[in-house]
Amino acid sequence: MLNIPPYVLLHKAVGQTPLEVLELWRQTKPELKNTPLAYAGRLDPMAEGVLLVLIGDECKKQTEYHHLDKEYEFEVLFGLASDSGDVLGLINENGDKIVTTEKITDILANLIGTIELPYPIFSSKTVQGKPLHTWTMEKRLAEINIPTKKSEIFSLELIDLKTLNRKEIYTIASEKIETIPPVTDLRKALGNDFRRPEVRKSWQNFLASGCETDLFTIAKIRCLSSSGTYMRTLAEVIAKKLSSEGLAFSIKRTKIGIYKKDQGWGRSF
Repeated sequence: MLNIPPYVLLHKAVGQTPLEVLELWRQTKPELKNTPLAYAGRLDPMAEGVLLVLIGDECKKQTEYHHLDKEYEFEVLFGLASDSGDVLGLINENGDKIVTTEKITDILANLIGTIELPYPIFSSKTVQGKPLHTWTMEKRLAEINIPTKKSEIFSLELIDLKTLNRKEIYTIASEKIETIPPVTDLRKALGNDFRRPEVRKSWQNFLASGCETDLFTIAKIRCLSSSGTYMRTLAEVIAKKLSSEGLAFSIKRTKIGIYKKDQGWGRSF
């Protein structure tokens, strides 16, 4: 009789979908050919990190895993905004590009606690039975109210601060955008292959709009928060509180579990 665990932790790379990660792993496990698999907590295409995968009968308990706390390491790129909140969007250069450690540290300290954040307009949150990203692509956002979600931010820690020039930022962003395989199914493409022709053009305009040596600050932050907290939105909020614009240049989920403020991680996966 096979000894199949109830769940497994896998790593999702930038550009992969959670479903792709599941199916690639299944191919390495012939004994699971006909066994149900489900993930608990999705990750955006431009995000990477820990993916909790439920196996077999554990899939029936999927809702019990939906409210687990998460730990992330994410980077905020200052001076650029994106309609998607990350590099896979149409960008606009605006706001201060250089930010100091002292200012960022103060802002992070003030964000700890309960916070209400709007859902990204490119997200699967449903409004009137339709995902927000569909409202966005149909250019009908003016017809609805963008929903918000209360989150608990347990900790925010600045772990690195660096500068990259315009050419370096363009190169890194372009490489990430191309990690996604071509999407031909329009139901899954989120605007015809994630709008990549338009997104590529947007980044090309960014490269051409200034000197290649122009410097931009990137803050790497560790965040411990309740389930459903979008790092893309948090990156924008941090930048706005510094009177700038910002986007999530990278997102990595490092831990999933149950966290209590007075006890730390009670259970982690």
